[in-house]
Amino acid sequence: MGLLTFSINVTLDGCIDHREGIADDETHAFFTRLMDEAGAMLWGRVTYEMMESYWPAVARGTVDAPPAIREWAVKLEAKPKYVVSSTRTAFPWTNSHHIADDLRTGVTRLKDATPDGVLLGSGMLATALDWLDLIDAYVFLVHPRIAGHGPTLYQSGLPGTRRLELMSATPLRSGVVAIHYRRAE
Repeated sequence: MGLLTFSINVTLDGCIDHREGIADDETHAFFTRLMDEAGAMLWGRVTYEMMESYWPAVARGTVDAPPAIREWAVKLEAKPKYVVSSTRTAFPWTNSHHIADDLRTGVTRLKDATPDGVLLGSGMLATALDWLDLIDAYVFLVHPRIAGHGPTLYQSGLPGTRRLELMSATPLRSGVVAIHYRRAE
């Protein structure tokens, strides 16, 4: 069984709005390496639609992008992408699949079928999966910014405190710190 790793950009005040992070070559290269290590991506419908509206065009070369961003897009195009949605069933982007089972069953099956692990990148979906105790690890890119607005990490709460064990902390040149935690036993 592969690990389910939740990874997201977050500001110091917990904002996970994708427009608030530092989107430089080093950050994209970090996420590309993280994606390379995973066997599949997992998103909720909203995140999928945001990604689908931009990244396929970058991969095709119809949108100008620096090399690190294009590399991310090309690799994302090839990576299996799984989507949790109760309102949409058709996902035409290359290698996209719908998780139609109930959340626990569908994600557990995905973890079982993906020994290299699954990379989760949706804030609201992460909350739902944490309620089900399905997230094994967390990789947060903490940006040196205070956004002063939401959406925020786990804004709808959890049933209890999650104890985590620090695996690594890596500072990037921009001041972003990549922090990797595993669930503590």
